[in-house]
Amino acid sequence: MPLCTLISKSRRDLLFIIFSFFSTCSFQFPPSRLVHKSGECAEMISSALHGFFDVQHTSSAPSVVKTAGISSPPATYQKAKIVSPTPIELDDIAFGVRYNGPKHTESGVWSGTQTPLEHEPPTPMSPNELEMSRPPSPKRDETVEMMLSWNNPPMNVWRIASCCLIYFGNGLNDSVVGALIPYMETYYHLGYAIMSLVFVGNAAGFILAAFFTNTILHRLGRAKTLILAELIMLSAYVMLVVTPPYPVVIAAFFLLGYGMAINLALNNVFCANLNPSSAILGAAHGSYGVGGIVAPIIGTAMVSKRVLWSRFYFLPLGIRFLCIAFAGWAFWSYQEPSPPTLLTALERTASRQAAEGEVSKIGNLKKALNNRVTIFGALFIFAYQGAEVSISGWVISFLINYRDGNPASVGYVTAGFWAGITLGRFVLTHLAPRIGEKKFVCILTALCIGLQLLAWLIPNLIGNAVAVCLLGLLLGPVYPCAQTIFSRLIPRHIQTTAIGFIAGAGSSGGAVAPFTTGILAQAAGTWVLHPVCVGLYVVMLACWAGLPRLRKRTE
Repeated sequence: MPLCTLISKSRRDLLFIIFSFFSTCSFQFPPSRLVHKSGECAEMISSALHGFFDVQHTSSAPSVVKTAGISSPPATYQKAKIVSPTPIELDDIAFGVRYNGPKHTESGVWSGTQTPLEHEPPTPMSPNELEMSRPPSPKRDETVEMMLSWNNPPMNVWRIASCCLIYFGNGLNDSVVGALIPYMETYYHLGYAIMSLVFVGNAAGFILAAFFTNTILHRLGRAKTLILAELIMLSAYVMLVVTPPYPVVIAAFFLLGYGMAINLALNNVFCANLNPSSAILGAAHGSYGVGGIVAPIIGTAMVSKRVLWSRFYFLPLGIRFLCIAFAGWAFWSYQEPSPPTLLTALERTASRQAAEGEVSKIGNLKKALNNRVTIFGALFIFAYQGAEVSISGWVISFLINYRDGNPASVGYVTAGFWAGITLGRFVLTHLAPRIGEKKFVCILTALCIGLQLLAWLIPNLIGNAVAVCLLGLLLGPVYPCAQTIFSRLIPRHIQTTAIGFIAGAGSSGGAVAPFTTGILAQAAGTWVLHPVCVGLYVVMLACWAGLPRLRKRTE
């Protein structure tokens, strides 16, 4: 029989096993000494395990053991005062200060319990008071997104390069139209108004794609969606290189707009959510500008040597084959980011609960359209691309008709315009974070109005050409800066839908404005290009002023 009683049954069983072991090992002792030795063993075990077990003797005689179970121990209370969490968790825990660590007793045995330092006695709280003391629920506008960078993960470097190649091909497609329009008019024997239908077909593709981009992305994934967009554009170029009838040309431009809207929406969202977003978007859209420089030069050189206008499209046809392979390889392992999960202090748990209740993706388009940023952003890009495409498409005709320019040489003015856009996106976008994107865009738009008036009112071919090039320089940074602001103001879970809608609206502006200019030019002359552009700049300023202010997010 053991000589002590443990507080719990598990402790009593453990001590009984140890005692039995020592008892069986003491076979050399007579029975009288066995009891004495057993008592000594029990006392030694009790002293050694004092830091881990609370041993209570029930009798001074070693042979008397109380076999009855011990009644339930009294309730214990926490001595430390419960302190509510701080805004940043774990900051107030300083190990070695709040707790003493194991206590050294007088008998030389270390106690395994940790005793808190002196605290005030806890104040009783009712259940209602305890419920009211919980941290506040998280707010979506206080979230801090976990932003990836241009080289983290390292595959992002190749993904950005893939985006730049796609933008380069888009620039080839968009900028050459203005240089080819005079020769397309001659080939099909059409006027300005009918010739403007190519812009309408392109815009119709953009607008239609805005309603399906998000659905296609969630069903196929980013890599397959980009491949599908490039295949659509590839089929359009195959239609163009064979010099089809003019209605087929309009259909081909519709497919070009549809495919371009998809890759533009996906790549804009991807680049806008990398750090630094303004520089990355500037490089991507700068690549678009490089394509805009190259295409008019090559197109003008070809048609001036009596090469059929449609043969130019062999070049973008080859570029699209490269885009399919590059984009598929770079984005094949890409995983779509989840909604923001890094919240302000003590809001992590509640944010997970809120994420579970998110509305399904079916209502994303409706939510995007109800967002003020989406509407004002769409109108802003509508006006911006309307002015950009109108200048690129009709400035050559204006210089030929009103400045007596030579068609073989003034075609290069379009290249200078796109060179200015490219230089502005590569160079001036770095000034945007220092000045502030919103203020920077206002300054650039106001300067564009002045240069447009100079190109309209000064009757000099060289002066007009220089003004158009400088106009491109100032217009260049506007688009990437605007995309950066939109990505900050639009919630992440509807960004793809909203940016796709903005891109579609922008392309519709790139069709409505040139088409309107063509209709007016048919009646009054191509000089109407300049008042149309000035009016579009005013719309840009009004929409930019209507955007909500950026709120600083707390970390």
